[in-house]
Amino acid sequence: MIQIKDSDLAAAACKGMDEFLQVFTDAYLQALGGKLTADNMQLLNGSQHTLLAHRFFQDEMRDGGFVQLIQNGYGGYIFENPFAKAIKQFGAAELAKLIYKAKEIYDPNKTALERETTEEEFNAMYVDFEVFDDLEELYFDIEEQQTALIAAYVDNHIADFAEIVD
Repeated sequence: MIQIKDSDLAAAACKGMDEFLQVFTDAYLQALGGKLTADNMQLLNGSQHTLLAHRFFQDEMRDGGFVQLIQNGYGGYIFENPFAKAIKQFGAAELAKLIYKAKEIYDPNKTALERETTEEEFNAMYVDFEVFDDLEELYFDIEEQQTALIAAYVDNHIADFAEIVD
């Protein structure tokens, strides 16, 4: 089990929900040697994977939206795993709905979205996949509220996410 110091968790919680959740995901990434691979996936349980997927999702959406998320290799982790279902169970139903809608775009366009691209081709994908724009705007409208729901769930089910130690 992933261990987190109570003092680190308390300090992060005082700073805000993003920092609170990041304490967990930083610990997961440290346990994974900095990167999630097929060889180390089994080190995390389902709840931990969901929280880590949320971090990747949130980081990529803030940086470059769905196109960047997929181009950076997270399409399968987000859309081909039960991330949306799990995040809904965490209480973030609006985020789950948004992910299901994005999956409807991702699935038939997976090959085009995941192909190797030059920087010019990558930038052109934002035009080719403008269909993601409305979903990205919606994400930013609901992000704070949905993240608060996730943080509350983690706080209320903390043993599913880490062992808290002195």
